[in-house]
Amino acid sequence: REIQESELQKFYSRLVKLLQAKELSHETVDSLQRLHLILSATKYTRTLPPELQKRVLSLLSSPSEQLQVLGSAVLRETLPLSGQELNYNQENAGQLNSHAAALLLSQARSTDDLSSLCAQLLRSLESRQSDGSAHSLTHALPVLNTVLTHSPECLTEDHVTLLSKKLVDWLRYASITQGGCASSGGFFTGPRSRQPVPTAELDGTVSGDFFTVLCVGQSFTEDQWMNVYSFSMLRHWLLTYHSVSNGNTTGDTDDRSEVDGSVVSMVSATSSSSRLLPPKERLREKAFQYCQRLIEQSDRKAHKKTDADLQKACLVEAVCILDCVCVEDASLVFRTFPCIKALFGRLSSDLSFARVLLPIAQFYLNHGEMAAVDCECVWRLVFGRFPSELFNDPFLAHELLRFLRLNLESLQLRVPQYVRSFPNLLKLLAWDSPALIDDFVDLLPSLVTAGTAVELLHTLLDLPCLSATLVLQHRSASLPITESGSRGLLSLDAFRSPSFRGLFLFLLRGEAGSGDTIDRLSTLHELLAEAADWPRAVQCAQTVPVLLHIFFNTAITVADEKLLAHLILVMLERSSLLLNIPKYVTETHRVFSCHLLKFCKLHPSLVVDQSHELLEFAGATANVYSKEEIYTHVVWVLGEYLSVSCDSRCSVKLITSCFEALEAVLFEITSSAPPPGAVCPAPRVVTTLMSALAKLASRSHDLIPRVSLFLSKLRTVTRGGSVAWCSDEDDLVAIVTRGEELWSLLKTPGVAQSVLTPPQHVMTPRWHRDTNVATPLRLRALTNLTQSQ
Repeated sequence: REIQESELQKFYSRLVKLLQAKELSHETVDSLQRLHLILSATKYTRTLPPELQKRVLSLLSSPSEQLQVLGSAVLRETLPLSGQELNYNQENAGQLNSHAAALLLSQARSTDDLSSLCAQLLRSLESRQSDGSAHSLTHALPVLNTVLTHSPECLTEDHVTLLSKKLVDWLRYASITQGGCASSGGFFTGPRSRQPVPTAELDGTVSGDFFTVLCVGQSFTEDQWMNVYSFSMLRHWLLTYHSVSNGNTTGDTDDRSEVDGSVVSMVSATSSSSRLLPPKERLREKAFQYCQRLIEQSDRKAHKKTDADLQKACLVEAVCILDCVCVEDASLVFRTFPCIKALFGRLSSDLSFARVLLPIAQFYLNHGEMAAVDCECVWRLVFGRFPSELFNDPFLAHELLRFLRLNLESLQLRVPQYVRSFPNLLKLLAWDSPALIDDFVDLLPSLVTAGTAVELLHTLLDLPCLSATLVLQHRSASLPITESGSRGLLSLDAFRSPSFRGLFLFLLRGEAGSGDTIDRLSTLHELLAEAADWPRAVQCAQTVPVLLHIFFNTAITVADEKLLAHLILVMLERSSLLLNIPKYVTETHRVFSCHLLKFCKLHPSLVVDQSHELLEFAGATANVYSKEEIYTHVVWVLGEYLSVSCDSRCSVKLITSCFEALEAVLFEITSSAPPPGAVCPAPRVVTTLMSALAKLASRSHDLIPRVSLFLSKLRTVTRGGSVAWCSDEDDLVAIVTRGEELWSLLKTPGVAQSVLTPPQHVMTPRWHRDTNVATPLRLRALTNLTQSQ
């Protein structure tokens, strides 16, 4: 950026001289790289000198791809000189390659420019190419595909018609003989060409039908390359060509251009009655035939592993294309389903074809109902064996979750196995949490129903245990059983032990409905204690609080009051039954606390319904030290919602029993030092207990003397300085101050009740918003008087 203009001009001149040389040196390449850096480092678009611009432009047709890349990169950073834009036409068709194409697209200033470029490319595809420029055809389709991706409106209906016709020719009527380079060449190769050699199948037999991407040979002709390119863009074309402009249309049924262009088209004109179809329908028909042939070719035994992988990739694409074709034309479903069903029967037992089976599942989901076929076996495979046996395949996990996200609504409506399969699906997350958390954030709400909520909550809380169990399962399969006396993982021995097998099998279950949780959870946590620092278990534990928030937010929308009460019981129970991973327990308690408040605020009667369990939890002094977060919130909801105004069933006896339980805990923690190994109770716990007692006493005035006596004693005890149950002086002052406030309020019970338990119309006032009353004006006046300007 600090280069002076004079220095820059000298650099331009030196680079022009370097580019004039017959052979470009390493210095030229270095200079071009430096030029690109200079141009890209400034926020302004520079203009190169005309001579340099011309020289760099000529690099696009260089035989060296490195120079093509550099030339294209440099020109994309500059403004084209007037009249020197890179225009694609028949004269410079030989320049077209992927890098020149990138420059062409970057120089297009408007939709009209892109549309003009498409028209020129299509004209070049329509005419028969000379040998010198034939190579440019293979770059024309990728350019058109890019335009279709970013600006489909640039293509007109005429463009669609023409390209559909060309795709039909290339897909169905490419040459079935190998190219002219089939000869091994050599010193004695004469001008006479060898006899045409037919292409072969992947198993070595001679190809007996039309050419496809799965045909092999020593070299390929131009139309064979176009066949491969056409197949690679066919699905995208079928999905997108509906978005093109509707203007400038010509008759779709006019198919004469196909019989005028080439010998290949002459063959196509007499080969089938499908020629009478409009171009789009004819393309669908030929795509159907092409994919049927690919499926037949995939049944052949390939000699090379790379060819076998190619077969799988082509199967995926072929099934996806057939799905697109059937979506457009429902009449093809009945012709296609026998083939797809046979393919599924052939591949379903081999999980190495799992990524092929997912598009087949998509086909069944889209068209199974119309064809009235039984899809049960497909869903058993997708939701059963896939996550259960291939949970450690990251590519399959990504594609399976993508399939679920794309079809979420259909799966919820038409596939009951989906919701029941969450124990299996969560194995993917348990194995690779960082990569898949985003997918499950989107999927989890669809798994929360009134029937699955309780079991799903337990499963989420056991996710770190599941992660550790999957690690043990993986190790158990790959490691030999250790001899007695040798050093090994205790958890691995437990995993292999028949006495604990039931615990691990429950975690590894494939479907919901076999029970909510494990009876011996504490035993399981002891067996997996050493997994607390395993990376997979730790990463999995970090994702659980996020998922719990999503779970509870969804549960509120689908659950009735009875189910919410059950979820509260699960929170209280599981607060002490979690795998001991640092921060995991604390974060989970924080989530429980947050949503306990939401549940009780939404349905205050839950506190009366679950008063026994809540009191049992709040009356356990040990919870003050081990579960500070959730304990504080349980005490708060008891004090806040255990009131006749919230539930008419709230009796004096219930208020008194709650008061006595909380009073006992508060007296115990403020009269002695914490137990060995525990820290002092948090000031928030003490003040929350005092506030809850004061609220309960304000509703039953017989209890006021008891809480007042305690508060007065608290003030007397703390006058002597520090106490054993509070180590921080500031915290002690805050506790005493809160106690004095409550004590002062309780001196006048009527005021105490209105302050500590205000009626609902006071809790949610609108006076400060209502412009029809004088309160807003008074509030503003008092604010102006009390606050300095």
